Amino acid sequence: MGVWAIASADRIAGGNKPSRIPVSGSETHANREGKMSDTDEITARAETGVSRRGLLKCMSWAGTGVLWSLSGGVPKTLGLIGDAAAATNQLTFVQISDSHIGFHLPANPNPAATLGKAIGKIKGMTAQPAFLVHTGDVSHTSKQEQWDTADQIIGGAGKQVFHIPGEHDVADVDNGKAYLARYGKGTKGRGWYSFDVAGVHFVGLVNVYGFLPGFKPSGLAQLGNDQLEWLEKDLAHRSASTPIVVMAHVPLWTVYEKWGWGTVDAGQAFSYLKRFGSVTVLNGHIHQIFQKVEGNITFHTARSTAFPLTPPGPEPHFSPLKVAAGELGQYLGIRTVDFVRRSGMPALTDAPLAA
Repeated sequence: MGVWAIASADRIAGGNKPSRIPVSGSETHANREGKMSDTDEITARAETGVSRRGLLKCMSWAGTGVLWSLSGGVPKTLGLIGDAAAATNQLTFVQISDSHIGFHLPANPNPAATLGKAIGKIKGMTAQPAFLVHTGDVSHTSKQEQWDTADQIIGGAGKQVFHIPGEHDVADVDNGKAYLARYGKGTKGRGWYSFDVAGVHFVGLVNVYGFLPGFKPSGLAQLGNDQLEWLEKDLAHRSASTPIVVMAHVPLWTVYEKWGWGTVDAGQAFSYLKRFGSVTVLNGHIHQIFQKVEGNITFHTARSTAFPLTPPGPEPHFSPLKVAAGELGQYLGIRTVDFVRRSGMPALTDAPLAA
């Protein structure tokens, strides 16, 4: 059984390290308000459940500059940004997600501005990333002008960008053709692809087709047989020592089945990935940070650059979450991923826009 949790730092030991996130068999917030799948536990405090307010507090801390290092597939906190020892990096890249250009509701009437802050944060990094990955929902309603705005802002970073579609990017009348025409050159099928950088193999998967009108999930997301067959062939000749990074919009593990936060046929993909010593899965879609470890596969969902979503609960569907004035930047953020020389395990740093 895997273990998953919200990355939380509402307890600080020694002034610079978040406390470990316990996983216990006690009743939790998620079990009381909506049963999680796969018997995985969501925990944010030792031996107790957590209220909705507590969960929001965890969300606000989740990206507060905590450096995560993966060792043997198990994430460890090394401290806040700037506290970890400097390392010679083999590869650094940045994940951004869920920019939703075109969104105009009270949760964030100007997502272009917050995307601009995210890019400004990237431009200010001392160690510049080799490239960016955007894990979906660049636009809110698949309009060319929304992509134009996003491309102009993201282009300010001066980096190559690898895109994965979100369900909001394939909402055109031709079911994703506009997105593929713009971002899908050189991809396979409905937008999946792979590439190699500095000895790391990257795989971009697509699991966002089949949503109902209004972007409502029809159930769990799906990869489909064609994509899974391609993935099997893509990985077949790779050495088991090759570090793998998998990117997809909807989480590839079941975070919350009731809201469609998972991928029904991801188990088949994992059967191809389990022989590799280091597999890192980067997802978006849910606008908040959840993490899971299962063998040598680690799973990470990302914050949005636009607005937070409601955390798992009894509501029939998730929705944009309006937070107190001046606090939005605490709920938005970017993620830096560093592969260090002589180590196949990446270190992940989640930082909010407010920092």
